[in-house]
Amino acid sequence: MDYKKLFIHDNDASAADKSLCEQLITQREANFSHAPFDKELAFYESICSGNIELVKVLASPLCSEGYGVLSKNPLTNLKYHLVVSVAMITRYCINSGMSPEQAYSMSDMYILKGDECKTEKEIHAVHSEMLVEFTKRMREIKNGRIYSKPIVKAMDYISENLHNRIMIQDVAEYLKLSVSYLSRLFKSEVNIAFSEYVNIKKIEEAASMLRFTEYSDIEISNILDFSSQSYFIKVFKKYKGMTPRVYKNNYHFLNEDNQKKENTT
Repeated sequence: MDYKKLFIHDNDASAADKSLCEQLITQREANFSHAPFDKELAFYESICSGNIELVKVLASPLCSEGYGVLSKNPLTNLKYHLVVSVAMITRYCINSGMSPEQAYSMSDMYILKGDECKTEKEIHAVHSEMLVEFTKRMREIKNGRIYSKPIVKAMDYISENLHNRIMIQDVAEYLKLSVSYLSRLFKSEVNIAFSEYVNIKKIEEAASMLRFTEYSDIEISNILDFSSQSYFIKVFKKYKGMTPRVYKNNYHFLNEDNQKKENTT
């Protein structure tokens, strides 16, 4: 083997550096910046945790603000970004417990679906379907390891209805179980009461919305269907140790501080 071929010649490196420099200058002139990495990481983690409602909050349409240009042809650009999105999600899910066989099969399926698309609308539809399906599979994997089938279904119901008022009576009726039996089973397997689990999941989503969206605490309280803003603040403080407003301000302060440090290095 000619090992010299494995290394980039100085001329090649210079050409690559020049191209990269030109790309950076073009992006700066256009005031372009990629999406914040912490938000991107939170998005992938929401998929791996199986939280569909949180995925919907953190997801952004392909080629919206923060996406780079991979092709001058709009349709091809969308297809390239779909492939990147599928590839990233596939690897995050494998790292979080999905079998490689299942993950790569889903990856191939959605890349092929995207390749067959003739319009931008079709590609966006494939992207949305892909996000939901990977998230559902991860939720099944996470919950299926330790909980019985009724509890997994109850957790699925909660995950899909975080923006609604969730009552144990409604879930019991959905599962065709008595309220008392579901309450005992939930406490036995999850080690916390049904209502507390619902509050924890709602506060987890509220925290992500405070970090990654411009919604106010009042708007989030309404979106997650808390009975009142005061009750939302009380529950949030119970699990996060501070009010929603302080939590949001602290996160933005830390984020701005980190950006300043990056700019000075």
